[in-house]
Amino acid sequence: QLQFVESGGGLVQPGGSLRLSCTASGRTLDYYAIGWFRQAPGKEREVVSCIASSDGYTYYSASVKGRFTISKDNAKNTVYLQMNNLKPEDTAVYYCAAEITRDGCPKDFGSWGQGTHVTVSS
Repeated sequence: QLQFVESGGGLVQPGGSLRLSCTASGRTLDYYAIGWFRQAPGKEREVVSCIASSDGYTYYSASVKGRFTISKDNAKNTVYLQMNNLKPEDTAVYYCAAEITRDGCPKDFGSWGQGTHVTVSS
């Protein structure tokens, strides 16, 4: 069974940076697309970014494109989300999720982490 441990969240000032990590256990991530999602208080969960299993494809939402970078280290079974130039509107609980895919990013993800809190405030 695939399980995740997310880490790297915290409190940061506007303009600052954080790197979120999503480390998997139970299965290798070699065949999984990994997505990062976030849910702000009172709002619906939204996709932030996704990285495909093997073809190098990445996706970013318009709100984070140019500021966030997703990467995958198969040797460490870990996916990272580097977040730069953070804004107060980035405040949310961030979740990683996985789904087996041949290429690209799926619409739905079956395995989810517990989330890590990110607060951007001065």
